[in-house]
Amino acid sequence: MNFHIISLFPESMNSYIESSIISRAIKNKKIKVKFYDPRDFTKNKHNKVDDKPYGGGPGMVIQAEPVIKAIEKAKGRKSNVKIYFLSPAGKQFSNEIAKEVSKKYKDIIIICGRYEGIDSRVKKIFEAETLTVGPYVLTGGELPALIIMDTISRQVKGVLGNELSPEENRISSHDVYTRPESFKYKGKNYKVPSVLLGGNHAEIDKWRENK
Repeated sequence: MNFHIISLFPESMNSYIESSIISRAIKNKKIKVKFYDPRDFTKNKHNKVDDKPYGGGPGMVIQAEPVIKAIEKAKGRKSNVKIYFLSPAGKQFSNEIAKEVSKKYKDIIIICGRYEGIDSRVKKIFEAETLTVGPYVLTGGELPALIIMDTISRQVKGVLGNELSPEENRISSHDVYTRPESFKYKGKNYKVPSVLLGGNHAEIDKWRENK
């Protein structure tokens, strides 16, 4: 799986990508992550990529042309590419979307917005699907891009060590326990639910479903 991230601030994503499962997946060549900074595709002296919005209002809007060129670079001659345009007005991202896209595509382009957003003609030109990761507004699209990349990566075979590791593919519970079986805190005893200690997997699955 190849992730192509269009972002003005790619360095802000490095610490997460270089850690834990994503880092291991890159080292094991299960996924690749490439960045494309629209500033690298400008012709003006100061690599300016934003301007005042038509119709007035606060803030600045990222111009279409440098983003288009960045997308063209990421897309290359590949035909089977999924392009996501991140926006609070988009469709809610979910595990179902992650599963579907992981089966259909090997290259995913994620366009990260900033400031007041990106000129909307970009998503029209590339017929990009607009996505959001939640009912809130963030400073930029880098955090949502990481969420989307992490969620899709988990669906790629070999990224997680065990095929049963994805919680969404098995009966799991939000409540989990490990050793010790019992401990005290401020005079009160806290125990692991007895059903988890009995070895009856049917009863354990039923308990997890109820949770």
